Amino acid sequence: MIRRIGYVLIVALLLSSCGAKKKRTTHRRGAPVISGSDKTSTNTPKEAKEETGLYPMPEDTGRFERFPITDTQHYIETFAEVAQYEMRAYGIPASITLAQGILESGSGRGELTLKTNNHFGIKCHTGWQGEFDFHDDDAKGECFRKYNHPMYSFRDHSIFLSTRSRYAFLFNYKRDDYKKWAHGLRQAGYATDRKYPQKLIALIERYDLHEYDEAVVENGLSMVRDTKQYEVFTHEVKKGDTLYGISRRYDISVDELRRLNNLNDNIISIGQILNIRRAQ
Repeated sequence: MIRRIGYVLIVALLLSSCGAKKKRTTHRRGAPVISGSDKTSTNTPKEAKEETGLYPMPEDTGRFERFPITDTQHYIETFAEVAQYEMRAYGIPASITLAQGILESGSGRGELTLKTNNHFGIKCHTGWQGEFDFHDDDAKGECFRKYNHPMYSFRDHSIFLSTRSRYAFLFNYKRDDYKKWAHGLRQAGYATDRKYPQKLIALIERYDLHEYDEAVVENGLSMVRDTKQYEVFTHEVKKGDTLYGISRRYDISVDELRRLNNLNDNIISIGQILNIRRAQ
């Protein structure tokens, strides 16, 4: 039986925390330590808050919020409803989101997650202009995205998967087919571990995470994106390009372009890679 957390309760829980107990160095994109200096995508709490409007994102207080998670079941109870809301908004199975979060964050207790609130191991990548921190992973001192609140990490995970062309085929799968999604993520290159799909599937079945998918689908809450097929690709900005001109070329609104690429304004740079998505 699914243990649901009331909407009001989870928002209240996620908006409150025990506060930072240890001061850590915060890095912000723009320093020359990371490759890529183009004015490209950025992810900020304000943008996340203004996203789909399906539920309120927490106000950015400028303070790094900490969540004392005791075990995997506690992690699921804390973030299951968030994963379901992200499923409604972006079409990614809640079970997949939760399983990835459990695996990548060590159920919210891993070293990287504790210092960055990064629950999905998303690295900075060229163009990231949000906060970041360094952590030894595949190589020493790699750059990982940092968030003041875990909910920004869940939203960035949804945006990351839904706006990159290599993951586009996943959105043609049924939203509750977690096995195809698990294997598809490995096929698309999300992880180098050959057993990554099996690990996700094992977590989903051990903790019955697929029931969260079923609840979303059965309640008829799969949002509009769930019923459409999308063409996903990128556009490299050339000399003379404007955001308005690109929007006209691909029949997509300027607002949608800005949302897909986390742009604060209409400024773009030559060589910048823009994510484009349009209904087929």
